[in-house]
Amino acid sequence: MLLQYREKLLLAVLSGFMLTASFPPGHLSLVAWVAFIPLLRSLEGLSGKQALTSGFCFGLAHNLSLVYWVVFVMQHYGNLPIAASVAILLLLAMYLALYPAVFSLLLHYPSGSFSSFKLAGLWVFLEFVRANVLTGFPWCLVGHSQYLALPFIQIADLVGVYGISFLVLFFNAVLYRLLFHRPQKVFLPELAGAILMLGLTLAYGYHRLLETPEQRGSLKVTIVQGNIDQSIKWHPSYQAETVKIYGILSLSSNPFAPDIVIWPETAAPLFFQDGEEPALRILENIRQSGAYFIFGSPAYAKHGDSTFYYNRAYLVSPAGKVMDAYDKVHLVPFGEYVPLKRYLPFIDRLVISAGDFKPGEKLVPMSIPKARIGVLICYESIFPELARAMTRNGADILVNLTNDAWYGMTSAPYQHFSMAVFRAVENRRPLVRAANTGFSAFINTRGKITQITDLFSEAVLNREQVLEKTRMTVYTRYGDFFPLCLAGLSLLQAGFFLYHKR
Repeated sequence: MLLQYREKLLLAVLSGFMLTASFPPGHLSLVAWVAFIPLLRSLEGLSGKQALTSGFCFGLAHNLSLVYWVVFVMQHYGNLPIAASVAILLLLAMYLALYPAVFSLLLHYPSGSFSSFKLAGLWVFLEFVRANVLTGFPWCLVGHSQYLALPFIQIADLVGVYGISFLVLFFNAVLYRLLFHRPQKVFLPELAGAILMLGLTLAYGYHRLLETPEQRGSLKVTIVQGNIDQSIKWHPSYQAETVKIYGILSLSSNPFAPDIVIWPETAAPLFFQDGEEPALRILENIRQSGAYFIFGSPAYAKHGDSTFYYNRAYLVSPAGKVMDAYDKVHLVPFGEYVPLKRYLPFIDRLVISAGDFKPGEKLVPMSIPKARIGVLICYESIFPELARAMTRNGADILVNLTNDAWYGMTSAPYQHFSMAVFRAVENRRPLVRAANTGFSAFINTRGKITQITDLFSEAVLNREQVLEKTRMTVYTRYGDFFPLCLAGLSLLQAGFFLYHKR
């Protein structure tokens, strides 16, 4: 039965919504394994221009329903009117929709048909491009939808999240051909390949989950979630109250005798380096606790007539001495800085309290007697290369400080948290996440969430975190070789086709 073009566009839109449904906060990750089938069905018999349009509609439906929370952030904390906030969402969704549009177009070229391998490889390469061009935006890649499917995501220590994306896309393609096309001899190897890949992935996953790694020690960690209202957090009159809340919660963990206490990003909404009264109160709390502390606070440095601001994490000893500091390297565009500011003088920062920050320059772990700690601040947790660099530089444990209060009660905190799981698996390092309003959590080296807080609640988590004797993983050593290899194979395939066509 032939479908009309409008019906095909509706199928593409349905496919986009299905893909969104596979991401948190829902628990429908299995939908991702069939979400692309309506899109592939919609592409049958289309011209190149129509395929481009169908892919764009898929991408627009998916991204509008996935990152709708941009409107909330822009309106409530960017102080923008609703019309401007919606316009920003539309522009972002349209940009992100270009990638599935190109994907749909290229499926028809150079041969007008596609193999399952070509389809999956092309999608993964475009995910990699999206994660790296401009400032990069690897938010909710297809593989991230499987963050709770522990047997499937263990291959991330070999091929990163892109390997899981490839597996999901390959399965979609094979199932589509099985449902809508009579199996041919050329298809049988793809079916066998899909079964083999799923089997090997599960075998490797269960092997990793069941093995007992050798321990080299442990670290007693306390996470403090202060649940400070974002609308008053930066008000000078509330600084003392914020410090008081974090102090009371931190000292409540004294019976646990933690080695280290971790506060979220900008938990101290003041210039800690100035050493004024709120900062002195923080140091007193640290001395009373008798533990090392890591916490976030803005910082500045003066160079001549210029002042540069940094989103900083401090490491302070039990004696109240600043031992080390890490300045956030990958800033949020339009939140912490304005890209191309020289050429866009009419655009000011959208998040007033975020400021105009300068990026840090070093990805070096902080050291305490029992461990070396790789710190990632907020948005940095979605970039695998940063956690990988921290691990390569000696981190025994990863710590993510964040403040997801910006997102309110939307799906964004769930999405942001889900991506952090992969940083633990990729590098086989435990990850500790401290968030102002949640989700704060402990994640082990297999990606299992061992403890987690509720959203918008005061909380203190205590855990003796095991440190394993682990070598650097394949992914930690070699990074994103997998999508680059797929790109090379695609180019060879296209060249081979053009050579024979001539």
